[in-house]
Amino acid sequence: MSKKIAVIVGSLRKGSYSRQVANNLVGMFPSEYEPEFVEIGDLPLYSEDLDTPGNVPAAWTKFRDTMKEVSGVLFVTPEYNRSVPGGLKNAIDVGSRPYGESIWDKKPAAIVSVSPGAISGFGANHHLRQSLVFLNMPTLQQPEAYIGNVTNMLDENGKVSENSVGFLQSIIDAYVELLNRY
Repeated sequence: MSKKIAVIVGSLRKGSYSRQVANNLVGMFPSEYEPEFVEIGDLPLYSEDLDTPGNVPAAWTKFRDTMKEVSGVLFVTPEYNRSVPGGLKNAIDVGSRPYGESIWDKKPAAIVSVSPGAISGFGANHHLRQSLVFLNMPTLQQPEAYIGNVTNMLDENGKVSENSVGFLQSIIDAYVELLNRY
């Protein structure tokens, strides 16, 4: 039986560096895993006023139902203002509610932060980790996945350079080990 893995990209831009890296990562999973992109750009901003019977946006219901079926989550995100993008934070909030019905609980996670700069999305990676601790998501600790200067890693078609494949594969291999423990 295969395990579905949600791949959530923090950047909403179609050609984002995060999406390009994620596209490379999904092909590195073993065959018994089914990574699938779960889009977050159509989720209305979370408001508890909407999270009542008869008012729940259809996009929230679809997202929550999709996420209930996955075994783990791979987050690939840029850094915005030393934190995660608003769309990603909104998806986390939508999935964590209503209180007591979080779709995130006990789902193993891995975080890859991506940046064209040298700091490598360190702030986004660690801010996201803080949320995942509260959401009770066991999170891959090593190897740490901060990808700086990403433009030097990707070619014009969005493929990672040969010398970067091993590093990305080590992230997926370690994440699969974590997934196999749950």
